[in-house]
Amino acid sequence: MRRTIGWRADGPSTALRTAPLDRRDLRPDDLAVRVDYCGVCHTDVHALSARTGEDPPLVPGHEFTGVVTETGTAVTRFAVGDQVAVGNIVDSCGECAMCRAGQENFCHAFPTLTYGGVDRHDGSTTLGAFCREYVVRDRFAHLLPPGLDPAAAAPLLCAGITVWEPLHALGVGPETRVAVAGLGGLGHLAVKMAVALGAGTTVLSRSPDKAGDARRLGAHGLVVSTDPEQTAAARDRFDVVIDTVSAPHDLGTYLRMVAMDGTLCHLGHLGAVTVETTDLLVGRKSLTSAGSGGLPSTASMLDFCARHAITADIELLPSAQVNEALDRLRRNDVRYRFVLDMSDLD
Repeated sequence: MRRTIGWRADGPSTALRTAPLDRRDLRPDDLAVRVDYCGVCHTDVHALSARTGEDPPLVPGHEFTGVVTETGTAVTRFAVGDQVAVGNIVDSCGECAMCRAGQENFCHAFPTLTYGGVDRHDGSTTLGAFCREYVVRDRFAHLLPPGLDPAAAAPLLCAGITVWEPLHALGVGPETRVAVAGLGGLGHLAVKMAVALGAGTTVLSRSPDKAGDARRLGAHGLVVSTDPEQTAAARDRFDVVIDTVSAPHDLGTYLRMVAMDGTLCHLGHLGAVTVETTDLLVGRKSLTSAGSGGLPSTASMLDFCARHAITADIELLPSAQVNEALDRLRRNDVRYRFVLDMSDLD
């Protein structure tokens, strides 16, 4: 086993403390990666909040960049010193229809998650990247394109791919009218990507206070979703609505803004929803969702972001402030993504 150090929650606690962590010895197709930067995601908050006293220790963190420090004997795509990026999936069955289609995120046997997952070889629980070293199968690591700041690029491996997948799958381009609901960690990247794809892009927000940020990110306008006059004026206006709102909410307001044969993609809240059939029927509208992305899609997203100089707007903190970051994220007190600098663990 390899020994590193990271931030771990034990028992029912939602607070993280430093602790020694064991990583597996390298298998032939493994990389050892020095974790330099790791984003802080709402999923981390949810995972910590759901803990009970019987759960195994939890090390969060599933969007990170770092440097290869060692390679397994069969690795050919990477070398020591390469900058790499890893997201929230670190293995899959490789055999089902989804894996064969390059959609490992939809693996029929369920993908192995970066933390809280089950290792397919030894059955151990995966520990995340709030630490100084991660050992990962080489197929699930990506070379970080030159020119992308590694700290600001870390959230691309979760928030970025989550919004890229539907934008790409729905064919968003210069002729597409896109609206992004919610201007947080996912939403601000959705705006940047939609604008770079050439789409006419609008932000949907409960408050007019986000108008300045929307313009700075490249959006062409803002609709206040709590203003009946503005929402009525936006009826049937958008070909694609990317809904990144993380709390339960009524989808009807957004569906009525979707144009004929358009699509509402519901990303932010993973839970039960209620939809009036007539909100879909009138205009032949579609409701869809997405989650993370497969390896080809992730690679194309990183290439696209490098070509268009897209990274997340981040607040960089030393990892010693991880509990402060989690607490502020619970209060939505961040614009737009926390990233932890892991170098203070040395």
